[in-house]
Amino acid sequence: MAYGISTYAYFWRVSSRAPEPMSLPAMLRDTADLGGRVFQICDYAPIESYDRARLADLRATAADLGLTLELGTRGIRPEHLGRYLGLADALGVTLVRSMLHTADHRPDGTEAVALLKEAVPRYAEAGVTLGLETYEQVATDDLVNVVRAVEDPHLGVVLDPGNSVARLERPADVVAAAAPYTVNIHVKDFAFTRRDGWVGFTYAGCPLGEGLLDYDGMIAATRPGERGLNQIVEHWLPWQDEGYDATARLEHQWTQHSINTLLRSK
Repeated sequence: MAYGISTYAYFWRVSSRAPEPMSLPAMLRDTADLGGRVFQICDYAPIESYDRARLADLRATAADLGLTLELGTRGIRPEHLGRYLGLADALGVTLVRSMLHTADHRPDGTEAVALLKEAVPRYAEAGVTLGLETYEQVATDDLVNVVRAVEDPHLGVVLDPGNSVARLERPADVVAAAAPYTVNIHVKDFAFTRRDGWVGFTYAGCPLGEGLLDYDGMIAATRPGERGLNQIVEHWLPWQDEGYDATARLEHQWTQHSINTLLRSK
């Protein structure tokens, strides 16, 4: 089990709003400097265009920094998962996170099971685990049923209980349902705040330990130390009215706070 950081913790610093978006090597160095030991390249489309030499350089950079790499994408079409299995091989990755749905493909449970039964054996043969993330587009029970139906130890759940609140699922229920099948954990805290005039709520991220995430309960249910599950820091940091510099500075502070909190919890 190790603690790490996702590209989602650098959301604004790699976005088009950044005067000079951070590169992957820069994110790797920052992760190592902050004390992380894993870096999850998650929903980072440029990685798909890297040639073998560039992938080898990235793998060497991670190794020099003492970092383990993980990958993240969306979708379960076998050809797409096959491309990410190739990337995993080039980068020395043994965990790939995905999601059941994409913008143009929303398989039901029956189709999802059939597609995964085609793709997952190749992952198993390569020693790579595929994790499907909990999120609001798919009921957690439905996601777990897909994993159970495929019935392969190289397929599991990436647990992120905050995502499913938008589906009106209680985080504690998401944790309870997914815990036995969890292969990776996204750690981000979240909270509701009243809008001006008390007209509704905003649901957004907050510093770890200040919101609704029952971190201790999640860890007790999933037992990451015992089961070797990596915990990956993410954020839902809203854009700050003061502009990019203030947003980037706060994003760094949240990341540092999160990884420090996790390291102290060991």
